[in-house]
Amino acid sequence: MGQAELAKSAQTMSAGVAFYLERRARTFMRHSQARSGWIYALLFATALAVPVQVFAQDGANCRLQIAARCLTAGDLGCAENELHSVLRNSPNEYRALDLLGVVRVLQKREKDAEDLFLRVVRLKPGFASAHAHLGLLYLQTGRSEQSVAELRAAVRLDPARTDASDALIHIWSDEAQSAVAAGNFGKALACLIDARKLAPNNPDVQFEFGMVAVRMSLFQDAIGAFRQTLELRKNDPMALYGLGRAFMALSRFEDARQEFVRYVAARPDDYAGHCALAMTLAALERPSEARIQFERSIALAPSQTESYYRLGLMDLDSKDFDSAAKNLRLVLDRDPNHAGALTALGRVEFGQKHYTEAVDLLQRAIVNDNSLGEAHYYLGLTYARMGRKSQADQEFQVAVQLEHQATEKLRTIQILDPAAGQDAGLKK
Repeated sequence: MGQAELAKSAQTMSAGVAFYLERRARTFMRHSQARSGWIYALLFATALAVPVQVFAQDGANCRLQIAARCLTAGDLGCAENELHSVLRNSPNEYRALDLLGVVRVLQKREKDAEDLFLRVVRLKPGFASAHAHLGLLYLQTGRSEQSVAELRAAVRLDPARTDASDALIHIWSDEAQSAVAAGNFGKALACLIDARKLAPNNPDVQFEFGMVAVRMSLFQDAIGAFRQTLELRKNDPMALYGLGRAFMALSRFEDARQEFVRYVAARPDDYAGHCALAMTLAALERPSEARIQFERSIALAPSQTESYYRLGLMDLDSKDFDSAAKNLRLVLDRDPNHAGALTALGRVEFGQKHYTEAVDLLQRAIVNDNSLGEAHYYLGLTYARMGRKSQADQEFQVAVQLEHQATEKLRTIQILDPAAGQDAGLKK
């Protein structure tokens, strides 16, 4: 098999397993609490420790400490009284104003809280706490763009502020999720790049970046992200699957096989894992092992189509036309527009010299996916056997163009990732 044909096979295989990867993808940055409850809790928790640590032991600062302790105990009235006592003597005491803003947030008086935080920012632009609290308040009230600006300022002024960094991750992950749902993968990737820079040791961020990179065919980036996920969260099943998926897309079938072996060991009852492992074994020309894995996949999920389709292709390669037709027709019974199965069954009919049936199947395949070079090639062969030379030449030209595109794509992949060609070389 030539490299271009192998690349096309890799693309087809990738499409076959993508359904599983997407269906099983985690939601971005899950939170067990409601959004508003999470933000209120973050505001409350992070506002309390700072005064106790930094306030000196004079009268005003003692009152600030007492106010912080009252907040810790949930006594907002006590906290407010102490803060007002400080502000009567020092109206511009920025720490008291900041804490009073937190009290107002907890009282659900958001507009009053915003005014207080803005006042602190004007009085003390370098005070990270006010920027963080203002950013969290903007997040609570649905003003994400303003929130990001304030939270970025807080992190810049104080990199240790986990409240601000956690909130930024939350925002960027939500935006990435929405972008993916809208098909805007570029925006999703940009959001996750920001999140990844801020939190390189967050396994969820690394995983979600890898997922989007796969969707954008940035497979080398995806490999790096999934590997980092696995460094942070050992043997994470979904990262193993994603890593195998990325290796498969680069035709690095032995690397992919190793990851799917690990995945199946972690989730032995998952039919898609066995199917993906079988696909790598088939690409490595280990058909007996591949068939065992496909059959295990079918035993776990008899209603699927993918393993039947792959078995049909293996039967076709071994010229067992009856078995191939049986498996492929089962696929088409469940998915009449499956372009791969239509093409393969067209090849079966061609091999049996049923040219009229082959033309019908191959034309249907092209209608559903005009990029299938194999369908154009076999349609050209069929037309040639039927004496329809001009139509045959037309289909051969399209097949050659598609082959050229596949070759160029593989060459680009090998330039960017020299290891991508190693497995391809096994099947030259």
